[in-house]
Amino acid sequence: MSVIHKFEGNKQESLYKWEGVVPEPSPDPSIADYVKHVLIGPSDDAPNFIIRYFQIAPGGHSPLHQHPHEHGVIILHGQAKVQLDDKFHKLSAMDAVFIPSNELHQLIALGDEPLGFICVITKRTKK
Repeated sequence: MSVIHKFEGNKQESLYKWEGVVPEPSPDPSIADYVKHVLIGPSDDAPNFIIRYFQIAPGGHSPLHQHPHEHGVIILHGQAKVQLDDKFHKLSAMDAVFIPSNELHQLIALGDEPLGFICVITKRTKK
C-alpha cells in the first residue's frame, strides 16, 4: 500500500515536519543536538529502504561511526563538514554524498543555521 506524509513545516524558518511522522531525538544522550524523522520506513511497510530527515543544531554533529549499510545523503539546508574516514569536506545545500559500507563518517553543522539533510539507507538496519 502506498503512503504519503505531507510536508507541514516552514522551509523559510528551517522548521521541517511531516504529517504522521514523530521526530526522534538522538538515542545517544551525549549527542543531544540532532533530531531524526523517519519519512518512509518500517512502519510504512517499505521493504527495501528507509528515508530519513535529520536536523542538526548549529555547532552540533551526528555520531562518528561506521556500519555495514551504505548511505545516500542530500543536504537540504545549512552548511556542513563531513568526515569520510580520515578526510574532511565542506557541503552546502543540494550537495549529495555516497557513504559506502563500513566507512567512518560524521556530519558537523557549520555556521549559525541548522543543518538539514535527507539520508537513505537499506532496510538492514534501523539506525
